[in-house]
Amino acid sequence: MTDADEPTPAPGGDEAAAARTDPSPTHGVGPWPGGPAHWPDGPRYDPELLANGDTRNVVDAYRYWTMEAIVADLDAQRHPFHVAIENWQHDLNIGSIVRSANAFLAAEVHIVGKRRWNRRGAMVTDRYQHVRHHEDVAAFAAWAREAGLPVIAVDNVEGSVPVDRADLPEACVLLFGQEGPGLSPEAIAAASGVVEITQYGSTRSINAASAAAVIMYEWCRRWA
Repeated sequence: MTDADEPTPAPGGDEAAAARTDPSPTHGVGPWPGGPAHWPDGPRYDPELLANGDTRNVVDAYRYWTMEAIVADLDAQRHPFHVAIENWQHDLNIGSIVRSANAFLAAEVHIVGKRRWNRRGAMVTDRYQHVRHHEDVAAFAAWAREAGLPVIAVDNVEGSVPVDRADLPEACVLLFGQEGPGLSPEAIAAASGVVEITQYGSTRSINAASAAAVIMYEWCRRWA
């Protein structure tokens, strides 16, 4: 499912273990009331979480579920848009973009460039989100063509169209660049359209992770 820097944990995993060692969790639920005799039936439930409580950062509908069961349920509902991020500078925003992609139920996240990326901002949501790696823009563009998905680049360059007035296909790949330099010329050339976010203040651009969240929300506002 992921191109992770570390192996995928077992059900419950490190996230659940960390939660159990926290003496004062700020969210989640405790052990299932009544003990094992009252546990719900079904393979989706994790006995370890039922016994010890579930303080993971998941919506209430997924409490006590195994990670595999959550991913399977998300897979049945995912939206047809993908998110791609150029990764040439090990940008710290990538983790936050992955977290937003999970929140807006993107089909898949594509890391273009360096395979390793900083996962801290993802807040373990990459365990529930499919992530694919492409070595360079050419490989990514070839994948998009084969998948029949138009690439919509997001950058405030000459010729870009405000996203509120732009065509945003239902099935597409939203392509984001690095904090600072934005998208590479190769990425812009690979796109079938370029959109930008209308701004009203003095700064030339907004944070890359914030921009990604705005664009994903705009897609969801139209299609979800």
